[in-house]
Amino acid sequence: MMKPHNLFQFLAVCSLTVAVASAQAGAVDALKQFNNDADGISGSFTQTVQSKKKTQTAHGTFKILRPGLFKWEYTKPYRQTIVGDGQTVWLYDVDLAQVTKSSQDQAIGGSPAAILSNKTALESSYTLKEDGSSNGIDYVLATPKRNNAGYQYIRIGFKGGNLAAMQLKDSFGNQTSISFGGLNTNPQLSRGAFKFTPPKGVDVLSN
Repeated sequence: MMKPHNLFQFLAVCSLTVAVASAQAGAVDALKQFNNDADGISGSFTQTVQSKKKTQTAHGTFKILRPGLFKWEYTKPYRQTIVGDGQTVWLYDVDLAQVTKSSQDQAIGGSPAAILSNKTALESSYTLKEDGSSNGIDYVLATPKRNNAGYQYIRIGFKGGNLAAMQLKDSFGNQTSISFGGLNTNPQLSRGAFKFTPPKGVDVLSN
Protein backbone atom coordinates (compact mmCIF):
# COMPACT_ATOMS: atom_id res chain seq x y z
CA MET A 1 0.00 0.00 0.00
CA MET A 2 1.35 3.42 -0.92
CA LYS A 3 2.08 6.07 1.67
CA PRO A 4 0.14 9.38 1.53
CA HIS A 5 3.26 11.18 0.32
CA ASN A 6 3.42 8.93 -2.73
CA LEU A 7 -0.28 9.31 -3.36
CA PHE A 8 -0.02 13.09 -3.32
CA GLN A 9 2.96 12.88 -5.68
CA PHE A 10 0.90 10.74 -8.04
CA LEU A 11 -1.96 13.22 -7.77
CA ALA A 12 0.43 16.02 -8.63
CA VAL A 13 1.65 14.19 -11.72
CA CYS A 14 -1.78 13.29 -12.99
CA SER A 15 -3.22 16.72 -12.48
CA LEU A 16 -1.12 17.82 -15.43
CA THR A 17 -3.28 15.60 -17.65
CA VAL A 18 -5.95 18.26 -17.87
CA ALA A 19 -3.51 20.26 -19.97
CA VAL A 20 -2.64 17.60 -22.53
CA ALA A 21 -5.60 15.42 -23.40
CA SER A 22 -5.96 16.82 -26.94
CA ALA A 23 -2.33 17.43 -27.89
CA GLN A 24 -1.34 16.36 -31.39
CA ALA A 25 1.37 17.33 -33.91
CA GLY A 26 3.08 20.49 -32.71
CA ALA A 27 2.76 19.04 -29.26
CA VAL A 28 3.95 21.97 -27.19
CA ASP A 29 1.66 24.49 -28.91
CA ALA A 30 -1.30 22.14 -28.65
CA LEU A 31 -0.56 21.53 -24.98
CA LYS A 32 -0.54 25.25 -24.26
CA GLN A 33 -3.78 25.81 -26.16
CA PHE A 34 -5.57 23.01 -24.39
CA ASN A 35 -4.26 24.23 -21.05
CA ASN A 36 -6.00 27.53 -21.72
CA ASP A 37 -9.25 25.96 -22.98
CA ALA A 38 -9.82 22.80 -20.95
CA ASP A 39 -12.24 22.83 -18.03
CA GLY A 40 -12.36 19.13 -17.15
CA ILE A 41 -11.39 15.57 -17.92
CA SER A 42 -12.25 12.10 -16.65
CA GLY A 43 -11.12 8.54 -17.32
CA SER A 44 -9.31 5.51 -15.94
CA PHE A 45 -5.64 4.94 -15.17
CA THR A 46 -3.04 2.28 -14.47
CA GLN A 47 -0.12 3.46 -12.36
CA THR A 48 3.24 1.73 -11.95
CA VAL A 49 5.87 2.96 -9.50
CA GLN A 50 9.35 1.54 -9.99
CA SER A 51 12.03 1.90 -7.33
CA LYS A 52 15.31 0.09 -6.78
CA LYS A 53 13.66 -2.38 -4.42
CA LYS A 54 10.22 -3.10 -5.90
CA THR A 55 7.52 -2.31 -8.43
CA GLN A 56 3.95 -1.42 -7.44
CA THR A 57 0.97 -1.31 -9.81
CA ALA A 58 -2.46 0.16 -9.09
CA HIS A 59 -5.65 0.87 -11.06
CA GLY A 60 -8.46 3.37 -10.71
CA THR A 61 -10.50 6.25 -12.12
CA PHE A 62 -10.22 10.02 -11.96
CA LYS A 63 -12.13 13.22 -12.66
CA ILE A 64 -10.95 16.84 -12.72
CA LEU A 65 -12.96 20.08 -12.89
CA ARG A 66 -11.32 23.45 -13.05
CA PRO A 67 -10.60 25.43 -11.04
CA GLY A 68 -9.04 23.22 -8.39
CA LEU A 69 -11.41 20.26 -8.07
CA PHE A 70 -10.31 16.63 -8.46
CA LYS A 71 -11.13 13.09 -7.39
CA TRP A 72 -8.88 10.04 -7.76
CA GLU A 73 -10.20 6.62 -6.81
CA TYR A 74 -7.89 3.62 -6.51
CA THR A 75 -9.82 0.38 -6.94
CA LYS A 76 -7.09 -2.31 -7.21
CA PRO A 77 -5.17 -3.75 -5.38
CA TYR A 78 -6.32 -1.46 -2.54
CA ARG A 79 -9.17 1.03 -2.16
CA GLN A 80 -8.24 4.65 -1.60
CA THR A 81 -9.81 7.95 -2.59
CA ILE A 82 -8.22 11.38 -2.93
CA VAL A 83 -10.56 14.37 -3.19
CA GLY A 84 -9.61 18.03 -3.60
CA ASP A 85 -12.53 20.39 -2.97
CA GLY A 86 -10.63 23.63 -3.56
CA GLN A 87 -9.71 24.12 0.09
CA THR A 88 -8.87 20.69 1.49
CA VAL A 89 -7.34 17.49 0.14
CA TRP A 90 -9.00 14.40 1.66
CA LEU A 91 -7.22 11.04 1.56
CA TYR A 92 -9.55 8.18 2.49
CA ASP A 93 -7.98 4.76 3.06
CA VAL A 94 -10.89 2.33 3.02
CA ASP A 95 -8.95 -0.66 4.33
CA LEU A 96 -7.53 1.30 7.28
CA ALA A 97 -10.84 3.11 7.94
CA GLN A 98 -8.82 6.33 8.10
CA VAL A 99 -9.14 9.80 6.58
CA THR A 100 -6.27 12.28 6.38
CA LYS A 101 -7.03 15.89 5.53
CA SER A 102 -4.54 18.54 4.44
CA SER A 103 -4.65 22.11 3.23
CA GLN A 104 -4.90 21.95 -0.54
CA ASP A 105 -2.33 24.73 -0.96
CA GLN A 106 0.13 22.93 1.29
CA ALA A 107 -0.49 19.50 -0.22
CA ILE A 108 -0.07 20.47 -3.87
CA GLY A 109 0.83 24.16 -3.87
CA GLY A 110 4.24 23.86 -5.51
CA SER A 111 3.51 20.77 -7.59
CA PRO A 112 2.15 20.17 -11.09
CA ALA A 113 -1.30 20.06 -9.50
CA ALA A 114 -1.13 23.84 -9.23
CA ILE A 115 -2.03 23.84 -12.94
CA LEU A 116 -5.56 22.89 -11.86
CA SER A 117 -6.23 26.27 -10.30
CA ASN A 118 -3.77 28.47 -12.17
CA LYS A 119 -3.64 28.27 -15.93
CA THR A 120 -0.42 30.27 -16.00
CA ALA A 121 1.37 27.60 -13.94
CA LEU A 122 2.20 25.50 -17.00
CA GLU A 123 4.55 28.00 -18.60
CA SER A 124 5.65 29.72 -15.38
CA SER A 125 6.68 26.47 -13.66
CA TYR A 126 7.96 24.29 -16.54
CA THR A 127 10.27 24.38 -19.50
CA LEU A 128 8.52 22.54 -22.34
CA LYS A 129 9.93 20.86 -25.42
CA GLU A 130 8.90 18.11 -27.80
CA ASP A 131 10.58 14.84 -26.89
CA GLY A 132 10.20 12.54 -29.89
CA SER A 133 7.97 9.53 -30.48
CA SER A 134 7.96 5.92 -29.30
CA ASN A 135 5.52 3.14 -30.26
CA GLY A 136 3.26 5.65 -31.95
CA ILE A 137 3.12 7.92 -28.90
CA ASP A 138 4.36 11.54 -29.19
CA TYR A 139 5.96 13.03 -26.08
CA VAL A 140 6.39 16.45 -24.52
CA LEU A 141 9.10 16.88 -21.88
CA ALA A 142 8.18 19.21 -19.01
CA THR A 143 11.16 20.13 -16.84
CA PRO A 144 10.53 22.03 -13.59
CA LYS A 145 12.20 25.41 -13.39
CA ARG A 146 12.76 25.09 -9.64
CA ASN A 147 15.70 22.94 -8.54
CA ASN A 148 13.87 21.81 -5.39
CA ALA A 149 10.72 20.62 -7.14
CA GLY A 150 11.28 17.03 -5.94
CA TYR A 151 11.31 15.49 -9.41
CA GLN A 152 13.56 15.64 -12.45
CA TYR A 153 11.02 15.72 -15.27
CA ILE A 154 7.57 14.78 -16.51
CA ARG A 155 7.04 13.18 -19.94
CA ILE A 156 3.55 13.49 -21.40
CA GLY A 157 2.57 11.12 -24.20
CA PHE A 158 -0.40 11.19 -26.54
CA LYS A 159 -1.62 9.13 -29.47
CA GLY A 160 -4.24 9.94 -32.06
CA GLY A 161 -5.27 13.11 -30.27
CA ASN A 162 -5.77 11.37 -26.93
CA LEU A 163 -3.66 11.33 -23.80
CA ALA A 164 -1.95 7.95 -23.63
CA ALA A 165 0.81 7.98 -21.02
CA MET A 166 2.79 9.99 -18.51
CA GLN A 167 6.13 9.39 -16.83
CA LEU A 168 7.70 11.12 -13.85
CA LYS A 169 11.18 10.62 -12.45
CA ASP A 170 11.68 11.91 -8.92
CA SER A 171 14.84 13.23 -7.30
CA PHE A 172 15.62 9.76 -5.87
CA GLY A 173 15.52 8.06 -9.28
CA ASN A 174 12.12 6.40 -8.78
CA GLN A 175 9.89 6.41 -11.84
CA THR A 176 6.11 6.64 -11.93
CA SER A 177 4.42 5.60 -15.19
CA ILE A 178 0.73 6.11 -15.88
CA SER A 179 -1.33 4.86 -18.81
CA PHE A 180 -4.80 6.27 -19.46
CA GLY A 181 -8.01 4.93 -20.97
CA GLY A 182 -11.65 5.86 -21.47
CA LEU A 183 -10.88 9.57 -21.56
CA ASN A 184 -13.68 12.13 -21.70
CA THR A 185 -12.41 15.65 -22.34
CA ASN A 186 -15.86 17.21 -21.91
CA PRO A 187 -17.37 15.45 -18.90
CA GLN A 188 -20.61 16.67 -17.37
CA LEU A 189 -19.36 17.33 -13.85
CA SER A 190 -20.80 19.42 -11.03
CA ARG A 191 -18.96 20.91 -8.08
CA GLY A 192 -21.04 18.70 -5.81
CA ALA A 193 -19.23 15.64 -7.16
CA PHE A 194 -16.08 16.82 -5.37
CA LYS A 195 -17.49 17.21 -1.89
CA PHE A 196 -16.25 14.72 0.67
CA THR A 197 -17.73 13.83 4.04
CA PRO A 198 -15.79 11.32 6.18
CA PRO A 199 -17.84 8.13 6.70
CA LYS A 200 -19.07 7.42 10.20
CA GLY A 201 -16.69 5.43 12.36
CA VAL A 202 -13.44 6.31 10.58
CA ASP A 203 -10.45 8.03 12.18
CA VAL A 204 -9.85 11.57 10.87
CA LEU A 205 -6.29 12.91 11.02
CA SER A 206 -5.01 16.37 10.09
CA ASN A 207 -1.67 17.19 8.49
